[in-house]
Amino acid sequence: MQITHYWVNGELVPTAQATISVLDHGFTVADGVFETLLVENGQAFAINRHLARLNRSAVGLGITPPDSKVVETAIAKVLEVHSGLEFGRLRITVTSGNGPLGSDRTGSSPTLVVSVANQNVWPESTSVLLVPWTRNENSPLAGLKTTSYAENVYALDTAKRHGFSEAIFCDTSGRLCEGTGSNIFLVSKGAVSTPSDASGLLRGITRDLLIEWARTAGVSIVERDVDPDELWDADEVFITSSTRNVHPVTELAQLDAAGKVTKHREIDLGLKTQNLGNIFLASRSETSNP
Repeated sequence: MQITHYWVNGELVPTAQATISVLDHGFTVADGVFETLLVENGQAFAINRHLARLNRSAVGLGITPPDSKVVETAIAKVLEVHSGLEFGRLRITVTSGNGPLGSDRTGSSPTLVVSVANQNVWPESTSVLLVPWTRNENSPLAGLKTTSYAENVYALDTAKRHGFSEAIFCDTSGRLCEGTGSNIFLVSKGAVSTPSDASGLLRGITRDLLIEWARTAGVSIVERDVDPDELWDADEVFITSSTRNVHPVTELAQLDAAGKVTKHREIDLGLKTQNLGNIFLASRSETSNP
């Protein structure tokens, strides 16, 4: 459907008027945090969880978190205008507000923007490229969802230029970490594993819900250090995100520092992954706003 309005700093405005200052620190130095929520049939999923993570990220970055009631009102207003949106994404962006043309902050009021967009339906399975660049698990921003996404943009563009849908990082210690906008899981001999917080990953909302709901259903998912070499022997691999849900990986490759694909394998759609996908979707349908 056509997107007509966004919420900007306290009011719903037509998209053509949805602007912020060129001095906004989110624009000049990427000093901000954000959340992306799944929208289906005009309803956003897991608002409470996303708002809790938004607040954690803001506090971690030193930005005053927005009032949750204000954000909830903004979400409701944006979704009301776009009630016919069948499948899309809603983004909440908070920055530290206007600042100088440098890294210093001036203590100005934070900027709040709530926007929405159509989202293409993902195919049945996907492909990922393990890239040579690393996540810094020792960064003060590790685990925060900030607007500093240039590394992700570069890695994802590289993956797509090589014919893959997502790029996967390791951390500086060589452990498997995460994708540019997803978390990764592998199944080996029936055991399901995913990288732990030690790798510096961002704990995805879908990732954490899947772990909780799978355990409730009697399926254990272990969070641990994962050697990337395990990907090449895994029986199944899948990634998760707010719009992908549980997304099976059927093609996997590795890129070396010289920009050459050095490893490649195809993976069959696995029953364990399909079962976890069914568990997630069934649990999600029962819980609109966990």
